[in-house]
Amino acid sequence: MVNPTKSGTRAIFLLVFLGCTSLVGYALYLQLVKNLLPCPLCVVQRIAYWLVGLTALLAFFHSPDAIGRRIYSGLIAIFAFSGAAVALRHAWLVRYPEAFECGISPEEAFLNALPLAQWWPGMFEANGDCADVTWKFASLTLPDWSAIFFMVFGGLAICVMLASRNRRLMK
Repeated sequence: MVNPTKSGTRAIFLLVFLGCTSLVGYALYLQLVKNLLPCPLCVVQRIAYWLVGLTALLAFFHSPDAIGRRIYSGLIAIFAFSGAAVALRHAWLVRYPEAFECGISPEEAFLNALPLAQWWPGMFEANGDCADVTWKFASLTLPDWSAIFFMVFGGLAICVMLASRNRRLMK
């Protein structure tokens, strides 16, 4: 017999994975087609999206019981809220560019030296300026939207975690 709550949480994990995949795909589109180079903070956000998405994909395929759902949800929440913190810092830098110089910085050198940047430079190499604002939608910048999506993914993970806990308490 199929557990409806288990299939519901699997659908949420799949939704989070597809959301992360779409957002990373759109970031690549902006980079490759619109020539919008990622800055160090963008690359950290991409890494966070990868961590959130891959954890959600593992949870979807694993289809864990209550303890496993809480573990996967906890990891997704940690990765998502970490990404949100970076995105909020990035959004602040966009609004106050004089507060921070983001050219060739130690962060950029560190990120570009990581094996990820060597393995897939088109995805993980940081070459842009953090304060550069060339894209807006509904008066929000890319870091603003990124923070919103990270918080949505983290909120969904918290909902799954609390739902697993509440079902256990009701038994």
